[in-house]
Amino acid sequence: MVGAGWAQTPPAPPLQKLRIVGGLANLNQYTRNEAPFWTQTLARLSAGKYDADIVPFDRAGVPGSDMLRLIELGVVPFGTALMSSFSARYPQYSAPDLAGLNPNMASLKQSVAAFRPYLEKELRTRHGIEVLALYIYPAQVIFCRRALASLVDLTGRRIRVSSASQSDFVSAWGGVPVLTGFAQIMDNMASNNTECAITGTMSGHKLGLDEVTTHLHTLPVTWGLAIFGANLAAWDALAPDLKALLRRELPALEATIWAESERETGAGLACNTGAQACGNSRRGSMVEVPLSAADERRRQEIFRATVLPRWIARCSVRCADVWNQTIGPARGIPAPLAP
Repeated sequence: MVGAGWAQTPPAPPLQKLRIVGGLANLNQYTRNEAPFWTQTLARLSAGKYDADIVPFDRAGVPGSDMLRLIELGVVPFGTALMSSFSARYPQYSAPDLAGLNPNMASLKQSVAAFRPYLEKELRTRHGIEVLALYIYPAQVIFCRRALASLVDLTGRRIRVSSASQSDFVSAWGGVPVLTGFAQIMDNMASNNTECAITGTMSGHKLGLDEVTTHLHTLPVTWGLAIFGANLAAWDALAPDLKALLRRELPALEATIWAESERETGAGLACNTGAQACGNSRRGSMVEVPLSAADERRRQEIFRATVLPRWIARCSVRCADVWNQTIGPARGIPAPLAP
């Protein structure tokens, strides 16, 4: 039995393996951040004690619109849910990313920070979901086929939108909103059903929008928020040291995803317009249309006079009160008085 003593003891299996449903499969939020955290970083940080499997929801057979409900039921114990996917049923939760509210990353951070305590409390008490992180996607901007000098030029144009507040925003500029899924953007452009589209700077580039449009307005109409949450019973069942580890490390993952989204917003603009900052990626030749002072004044007016009141009208709860206790004072935008 010489040499038996030299046999290596195999590593002990993890004490617990979590099942995670993540965000959209092909986006950097998932491929560069979510997936590596759960499949590599968790085991390293816990010295192999804990591990996880993760699958993106759009490849898991999980309809995005059902994610919040499935986490609530415990069918998905830990999952990433796009807030746009449940904004029709729960419009109150869409407040921090209403169209026209956040023209830059700094204002988005203000809005989310002000709304976060309310969101976390409501999801815990009403839905049995523990919010562990809030993720964002790159800015959604306007791609157009014809020359565009100002947002006023949207008048009469059919524009792809993906949410009710984007529809409100586009209508207020005189455009015609066309609610369209992401996968149908290019077909709608080809068939002339739309001549402009609101979508992410880099996702639009990857679609090839820069090859069928000519002008790109840089105003972030919206961004795109997602919650990473746990079914409360599943969360409570975790070992105390695992809960402590996740409480400590998930904020770092959140910060990394926010930084990635800000970087990708700029990279998308660069690649669509052919700027040097695009690096080695394919470069487009779109005309970049910056936000003018007149457009900025009108953006503020439209948000206060149209987007915010219509959101309040859609709400199933007292959203004016929610607004005035959260984002309103933080951003200096009080909810309009009821008639």
